[in-house]
Amino acid sequence: MLLTQNATASLPLGIVLRKSPGVTRWAKWVWKAVAVLPGAAQENWKEMRREGEVVEYHAATVDLELYRTDTEAYLAGLSTNPPTIYVVMREATDPAAPQDIEVLLATASPYDAQDYSDAGEEIIERVPMPDGLIAWIHDFVQQHHEEEVFVKRKRDKQRIDLVQDGIGDARIHQTTDVYRAPVRKARVVN
Repeated sequence: MLLTQNATASLPLGIVLRKSPGVTRWAKWVWKAVAVLPGAAQENWKEMRREGEVVEYHAATVDLELYRTDTEAYLAGLSTNPPTIYVVMREATDPAAPQDIEVLLATASPYDAQDYSDAGEEIIERVPMPDGLIAWIHDFVQQHHEEEVFVKRKRDKQRIDLVQDGIGDARIHQTTDVYRAPVRKARVVN
């Protein structure tokens, strides 16, 4: 864990992905994020377990970064049952990639996860947080969260309905009702 003076925290987080056979002919493989490993070493597609065609990989290690300004989002994430980390993945664009999916990042903020899901190009998976990670994020939130004080807006007492301002075009002088329908002048035929 690295805690800096500018109120950010960073922790390496290993992402475990499960690759299993697809159930349709259009999806050959199904990828699912199944676990996170707090404090993991750097790995790149290390096979962890194999049962038949189902394989679990330590796919990547990414930094889970916490920011002082996002503590409200972390509180929302901690209040889910169970508290979750959101893993953002994308189909690999490089044909030389070891697998057909790549891990972009992990976040504890459900707001960030929503932003990535709005684009529709990324795959977002929810992974339950281990107890140690819950405690680490909770400590960060306790240290940096400042509740926003609700300030009710007060109206001024000025009466704005007494003056008809902005009706019609001020450059055109009219002595009649500005809301009347236009009238056509009759043409005289000789």
